[in-house]
Amino acid sequence: MRDYHIHHLKELEQEAIFVMREVAAQFERPVLLFSGGKDSIVMAHVAKKAFHPATIPYPLMHVDTGHNFPEAIEFRDRFVKDLGAELIVASVQESIDKGRVTEETGAYASRNMLQTTTLLDAIEQHKIDAALGGGRRDEEKARAKERFFSHRDEFGQWDPKNQRPELWSLFNGRKKPGEHFRVFPLSNWTEMDVWQYILMEEIDIPKIYFSHKRKVVVRDDMLLAYSDFINLRGDEEIKEMEVRCRTVGDMTCTGVVESKADSLEDIVAEIAASRVTERGGRADDKRSDTAMEDRKKEGYF
Repeated sequence: MRDYHIHHLKELEQEAIFVMREVAAQFERPVLLFSGGKDSIVMAHVAKKAFHPATIPYPLMHVDTGHNFPEAIEFRDRFVKDLGAELIVASVQESIDKGRVTEETGAYASRNMLQTTTLLDAIEQHKIDAALGGGRRDEEKARAKERFFSHRDEFGQWDPKNQRPELWSLFNGRKKPGEHFRVFPLSNWTEMDVWQYILMEEIDIPKIYFSHKRKVVVRDDMLLAYSDFINLRGDEEIKEMEVRCRTVGDMTCTGVVESKADSLEDIVAEIAASRVTERGGRADDKRSDTAMEDRKKEGYF
């Protein structure tokens, strides 16, 4: 890797470390949102560096839809154990069982939208005042409006027109009772930065990010990993292809890409040549032109 790439990545790392230390200084009950995906893995890796030789001073929390890639859940549990951190699991299934949310039906049914209620309930239950997420401004147009410290009102809602200025890297974490913040230490990173950092730091990631054979369903110009959670339409067929995950989430709406990239170097080269964003394969973002922003206003990540 070239020296200027390393210098750039080290600058991003130091920026993220500064943000994470600010969270530890300004908030009483923060959590680090962790899904077992590449962004949350990088965030946890940076957090470990930020507080070394002490342990990370806040627990990790996963909003579990129950429809996750099994490989991601296996990795999550192993990673957290090796990290020596506390893991809080907020279950969408429990939200359904309690009647807090209603399971969707039909071919496009997904639990992804249901995560918002589960997350907000967990924030209230554990009295969380800041939740660190792996969101990046390059992911999607609504993400691009975010500050590092994203204020949420007493209902957990986000108002993009009512965010605090962050001049000279000064972060205002003041809040009223019941309010909280979402914090995004990787805001200025790109997908390429994330992969090059993983390569530079030799970070372990779930094997589904590498090329492998998997049964898939072609739906609306996307490849969905087939599972028992997918409701097939009458004209859809299951086929086996050589694919990999570019982003990891609920299996019902997270697309995979046809790929032969079986190493980190291959993934970096593939991303460099790609003309489709990583969220271009997310069915949940295609429900409307403002799908992400609407969910964020309701309390989504």
